[in-house]
Amino acid sequence: MFVFVCAGCGAELTAPLSQVSLPVHARQKYGNGTQLPVLMQSGTFAVDPDPWGGPWRMWDEIEPGEAEARGIYAPVYALSDSTPGASVIAPGDVRGTRLIPEKRGGACCGLDGADGPNMACEACNLPVATRVDDCSLWQTVRLSSDAVRRIPVDGIHAAPLSWAELAEKGEKTPPFEPIATWGGRLGSNHYWSWSPQWEAAAGHALAHLLVASQGQPVKVPGGLPTDVFQRALDALLPPSLPKRRAVLAGPGQPSPDAGLGILLVPVHPQTGQTWTPASPIAPAYLVPLPLGVWLWLVSPQPYVPVPASGRVPQDVLRDDPLPLLPNHLFRTDRGTFQHTLVRLPAVRSPWLRTILQNLMEGTSADLF
Repeated sequence: MFVFVCAGCGAELTAPLSQVSLPVHARQKYGNGTQLPVLMQSGTFAVDPDPWGGPWRMWDEIEPGEAEARGIYAPVYALSDSTPGASVIAPGDVRGTRLIPEKRGGACCGLDGADGPNMACEACNLPVATRVDDCSLWQTVRLSSDAVRRIPVDGIHAAPLSWAELAEKGEKTPPFEPIATWGGRLGSNHYWSWSPQWEAAAGHALAHLLVASQGQPVKVPGGLPTDVFQRALDALLPPSLPKRRAVLAGPGQPSPDAGLGILLVPVHPQTGQTWTPASPIAPAYLVPLPLGVWLWLVSPQPYVPVPASGRVPQDVLRDDPLPLLPNHLFRTDRGTFQHTLVRLPAVRSPWLRTILQNLMEGTSADLF
């Protein structure tokens, strides 16, 4: 485990934390006026390898070759010039800091970090972190890599769970959830919707699915994978037969056939490593999914009412009222999709560059 200390005076700034993988929805901006929860689980931190926040440079200000040196292979609106490598933690794990009131940013319901670090070390007043809790943003504290140091502390250094343990004990992420909003006359309102985490996970995976397709149509498994991916794949890829097949693969699942070229696989939530078959299937492309999403796809929670006599047990679904479902088709998170696609070298292909251009021009709005 680690604690983070101020680089200026050495004061402790966090509770003891264990490192995990950065969630794919870390940069997501969801809806308008929604209240998103805390991003990171208490007691954990993750390192964001990319710069975040201002100052910004427009794309036409970037020198030739500079973007690719930073791992960006297609035009974007602007690039952050902040210091990369921030450590992302839950706000409740912060210690020994104070807010900087004049660094509120342009937020409407909280803090958005637009003005740079808005938290200072209580002991020496060095700006050390940026708190984000505005509407439509996941609540986080981002510790600046150039203002804090990470030091090991005594504690339990548990080995990462095995894939078998994750398959058995891992927590599933439901595809639907109530979304809280601001501004109701009687306080917070709620509406039932697709999970923001699923929309971000789909954006990340869809970028990889397009690269894996090599410009050919792709067929995903029936059921929920079809709801999540097939509409976008059919709209973005040419209609022809036969279609390439993408299947779910991972721990506890049957070994995929040798001829399959696209596998939807889980990412280890602690190490960030993508699951790979024990016997590699060449040239299979591994499309990464967050573990909780993958677990639900391979073993979905049924929404079928169960007949019962007498009093209905608490864990039995009733048929009146019917289970709540979203009132719209699934939409992939635009920002996560674009953030992922521009960082895949294959985006330099003309056909993928066209898809990206159409996205930036708004011609694919109904999919995102």
